[in-house]
Amino acid sequence: MQNTNTITRSAESILSTNRVLRNTYALLAATLLFSAVMAAVSMAIAPPRGMAMIATFGGIGVLMFLLPRFENSGTGIGIVFLGTGLLGFGIGPMLSAYAALPNGPSIIATAMGGTGVIFLALSGYVLTTKKSFDFMGGMLMVGLIVVFGAAIINIFAQIPALSIVVSAAIVLLMSGFILFDTGRIINGGETNYIRATTSMFINIFNLFTSLLHLLGIMSDD
Repeated sequence: MQNTNTITRSAESILSTNRVLRNTYALLAATLLFSAVMAAVSMAIAPPRGMAMIATFGGIGVLMFLLPRFENSGTGIGIVFLGTGLLGFGIGPMLSAYAALPNGPSIIATAMGGTGVIFLALSGYVLTTKKSFDFMGGMLMVGLIVVFGAAIINIFAQIPALSIVVSAAIVLLMSGFILFDTGRIINGGETNYIRATTSMFINIFNLFTSLLHLLGIMSDD
C-alpha cells in the first residue's frame, strides 16, 4: 500500500509539473508575440523618448509590484500581458535607432536569432537532463546586484568598456537564470506558471537587449 501511494504521488507530481511547464511555455509564447506587436506599434508611431521610458518603468512596476497580488488568479494573466506589452512598447525607440543604422535590420535579426538559439538550447538541455540548478541561485543574485551597480555607475561615468562588460555579463547572467528557472519548473520548485512565465520573459527580454548592444558594438554601429 505504501509503495502504491508513493507511485501515485509521484505520478501526480509529474502531471502537475508537465501542466506547469506546458502552461508556462504557452503563455510565454503569447506574451513574447504581444510584446513584439507592441514594439512594432511603438516603432510605427515613434513616441517621445520620455513616453517610452515611462512605459518601460511602468512595465517593470506592473510585473514586480502589481502581479504578485494576482498571480494565483486569472486576473494575473491579463496583468502579465499588460506588463510585457508596456516593456515591448518601451523598447520601440531603441529598435528604431538600430533599424536606422546601415546594418541595423541584420543586427536586430541576429540578436533575435541568437536569443532564440540560446533560450532553446539551454531549456532543451534542462528538459533533457532534468538537472537542478538551484545551486546557482545565490551566485546569480550576487552577480545581478554587482551588474546592476555597475550599470548605475556607468549611467554617470559613460565608460564604453564598462558598457561592454555590463552587456556581456547580463548575457551570461540571463543564460544562467534560464537554466535556473527551467530547472525549478522541471523539478517542482516552481508551481505557478504565471510567475514562471514572468521570470522567463524577463530573462529573454534582457538577453535580447544585451545581445543587441553587443552586436551593435561589434559591427562598429
